[in-house]
Amino acid sequence: MILMIILTLLLLAVMELNKNTLTGWVLVLCAFACFLFLRKKPWFQEGHHIHLLRLMVSAVMLVCFAISQPPVKAVPAFDGETSGATDVVTVKQGQLTGVKSKDGTVELFTGIPYAKPPVGDLRWKEPQEPDAWEGVRTCDAYAPMSMQTSNGRIVDSLSQIIGYHDYRISLKDNYQAPMSEDSLYLNIWRPSETEGKKLPVVVYIHGGSLMTGQPWYADYAGTGLAKAGVITVNMGYRLGVFGFYGSEELQKESENGTTGNYGLLDQIQALKWVQENIAAFGGDPDNVTLAGESAGSACVSALCASPLAKGLFRRAIMESSTVAAEYPAHSFRLFEDTLQAGKDLYSETGKSDLAGLRSLSSEELVKYTKDNHHITIDGYVLNKTPYESALAGEKLNAEEILHGYNKTESKAFMLFDKINKNNFHEKLVENCKGLVPDESVEQIEAQYDITDDKSAKAAMEEILTGLWFGYGHYCLSAQALEQDIPVYEYYFTQENGRLGSWHSGEEVYCYGNIPDDSKLYTEEDRKLSSIMLTYWRNFAETGDPNRSISAEDGTVFDRYGNWNGEKLPGWEPLKDTEHTTNFGAKDGTYVRQIDEPLLSLYRAFQ
Repeated sequence: MILMIILTLLLLAVMELNKNTLTGWVLVLCAFACFLFLRKKPWFQEGHHIHLLRLMVSAVMLVCFAISQPPVKAVPAFDGETSGATDVVTVKQGQLTGVKSKDGTVELFTGIPYAKPPVGDLRWKEPQEPDAWEGVRTCDAYAPMSMQTSNGRIVDSLSQIIGYHDYRISLKDNYQAPMSEDSLYLNIWRPSETEGKKLPVVVYIHGGSLMTGQPWYADYAGTGLAKAGVITVNMGYRLGVFGFYGSEELQKESENGTTGNYGLLDQIQALKWVQENIAAFGGDPDNVTLAGESAGSACVSALCASPLAKGLFRRAIMESSTVAAEYPAHSFRLFEDTLQAGKDLYSETGKSDLAGLRSLSSEELVKYTKDNHHITIDGYVLNKTPYESALAGEKLNAEEILHGYNKTESKAFMLFDKINKNNFHEKLVENCKGLVPDESVEQIEAQYDITDDKSAKAAMEEILTGLWFGYGHYCLSAQALEQDIPVYEYYFTQENGRLGSWHSGEEVYCYGNIPDDSKLYTEEDRKLSSIMLTYWRNFAETGDPNRSISAEDGTVFDRYGNWNGEKLPGWEPLKDTEHTTNFGAKDGTYVRQIDEPLLSLYRAFQ
């Protein structure tokens, strides 16, 4: 009896993690009820018949698990109730409507095509203009996420429990989000009152190592900025082997002689669509800020150096990654490496030409993402590395820059690394290889007193935070200062019950999306979020995080988008690379000027 109770509870727990349908839960409980009823029957009391009953009921439960897998269903624009459809908006391709938030303050238009589906013969082609449509298109659910490898719902749920600490049991999420090569759609958040206005626009590029990610993640949703008066756009773009595969055959096939940067070309196409259509939503096409986090920020960094992106945005926000260093730590590779990977794909798939590769299903092709998810120098989107562009005196495509990184960026990527006192040097050499001069390793190691396993792990976490994330921002600041571009740099250190200052931990603050009912954040966190949201909002409007022209200077937005009358702490523009601005509550202050904490590391990297 106890064994069956334990097995049933375990199966129900797995079903919750896997997001099985309610029908499956009911069937499993019915099977358990049958066991309770039948176990008392005389026949099952004899010999080993009770064991047979356990096996039969367990088999039935497993069948119930199998037949109640979560269905594929489009993610709704808003999670929960809404206040109805928006008015009709007319864009170049036709008419559309979105949906209003429950409180009516924000309107969201989801799944708007900005390019033709890149499928069939258009796989690995430059994005094409989207087709027009008849009638009024209903834009109230997100388009499928771009093709990517999946860990499954169980692993995703466990990551929410272990990594994010914000897992919630709910009957609203018992489904799987769709995935498709047909993913070139964008989403627009705007305040409900836009008539006669020309509002600032933020176009956001999501992260995910250029292999994963989707536009509907709550931390970077455009709701917070929209409440504060900023129209926010994000998009799906081709990922992995679909977005960054390159080959000589594709290069010859392209009328532009390009290959390997299809994901970047998608982002450029989305920016062009915004230029043509955002005025219809109340946005100002002459006041667009391009923003991104992690690999999305690496894309922003690349587009700041791309001749194709010039004039498509005015300023840039980069969070927790750039490709500004001489040897970028991730999301980037040289063209010869791209072409070699292109040759390798033929042998790996057993195909001999492009037609063969295009004949593969997206489900089969996505398996080869790991070796094909890097920005490259294709001679079209990028003529040279951003570092080489800076050396050549080519000015970045941004009038002002806001960027920075978090204190414990690397922790999320080192959870399963076995770093100890004995292997510290070996691991350091391994991680630094190809990114810093070999002779720098001793200089780096000399900065740390490694006395035990704990100090070894802490030192490696700090080194890799600097190597993988901070150093690129240091290089970007130096390049911006050299070009007399106003640059605002931050170092985020706020801790909380969720992500804290881990990789992506700042997003829920600066985009104003801390949930009202979350106990993982305190009022101190909410106040810091109000300050950061105001900085991001003001920067998008004027290029100065301290200044707004549409409301009184020096006042702070609360998380509902209202001016709350508090004085905004000053954020000084960077004057040199030896200092930065710290965001984090400490002794009643939230913003302070500090020495660059990893400066000695950066000097050793050079």
